[in-house]
Amino acid sequence: MNIEKTITALKKNNYEVSIFKTAEDAARYLDSSLNDKYIGFGDSDTMLQMNLFDRLSSHNKVVDPKHLVLGKTFGDTAIECLTTDIFLTSVNALSESGEFVNIDGTGNRVAGSLFGHKKVYFVVSTNKISHSLEDAIWRARNIAAPRNAMRLGLKTPCAIKADHCYNCSSPDRICNGLVIYYKKMHDMDMEVVLIDEDLGF
Repeated sequence: MNIEKTITALKKNNYEVSIFKTAEDAARYLDSSLNDKYIGFGDSDTMLQMNLFDRLSSHNKVVDPKHLVLGKTFGDTAIECLTTDIFLTSVNALSESGEFVNIDGTGNRVAGSLFGHKKVYFVVSTNKISHSLEDAIWRARNIAAPRNAMRLGLKTPCAIKADHCYNCSSPDRICNGLVIYYKKMHDMDMEVVLIDEDLGF
């Protein structure tokens, strides 16, 4: 894993990059950068570990499918997240050549990361860096997705056996879409908040 090479590649791929030694440093940066904003969240264990919802909610309007408001469903909240000015999420894997890989079951997380916001922040820890795009795809499918399925208590083969992707047909399958971000999307402000700690999966 070469962090400097990854940062150089991300910048070459037109992303703004901020690097932090700890999750607390990164959380403090986001907390100071975002004030009185309308913010949507994409599902992220990394962001949960950083307690970003509570932190940002104190002085922003934050919408998160993990924190449902009374009377609103997951679907209602996920759709609202697509209409916010700012969107925060993470990625399942990041290559040293500057590509992201995300796997999604419902699609709201990847949809929100691609279009429609004034700015998107990708909050990513360095344990997600892989040597190549192929390695990043493998990581997303065989490490991130099974661990996410286990976290959600799903009955997929990867979650039950706690090992790797089986390319299953389970009703609980969360690997319904795989998105590769080769470069920053046109007409979008996108920043990678890179944290040199092991967070999420």
